[in-house]
Amino acid sequence: MVLEQKSDILGALSSGLCLIHCVLTPFLFIAQSHSLGCCTATPGWWSTVDYLFLIISFFAIYKSTKATTKNWMKYALWMSWFALFFIIMNEHFGFVSLAEESIYLPSLSLVFLHIYNSKYCKCTNEEYCIRNLE
Repeated sequence: MVLEQKSDILGALSSGLCLIHCVLTPFLFIAQSHSLGCCTATPGWWSTVDYLFLIISFFAIYKSTKATTKNWMKYALWMSWFALFFIIMNEHFGFVSLAEESIYLPSLSLVFLHIYNSKYCKCTNEEYCIRNLE
C-alpha cells in the first residue's frame, strides 16, 4: 500500500499544507473584510480543512510509527500530533486562551520529524525490520 511506503512524505506534506493554511488564514480574513466590508467570520469550508489535515496526519503518523527504527521518534510524532489536535480543538471550542501562532510549533515539528524519520529512521534490513517492529 502506498500509505505504508510513503507515510512520512504524506505526513510532511499534510503538516506543511496545514502550516500554510494557518499562515494564510489571517490574510484571507483581511482580504475578505476589505472586499465585503461586512463579515469577518470564518467560512465553513475553511474550518473543515483543519479536520482534514488532522485525519490525514493521524494516519500518516500511525503508519510512520509502525516503520520507524527509533522509539523516541514514535513519541515525538505522537506528542506533536496531540499538540496540534489540542490547538485546533482549542481554536474551535475555546478551552484556554492561546496565541494564534501556537499552532506553528506542532505543525513545523511534524514536518521536520517526518522528514527526519524518512531519512534516518527507516529500516534498511528487511529481516531486522520484521523482527523488531512486531
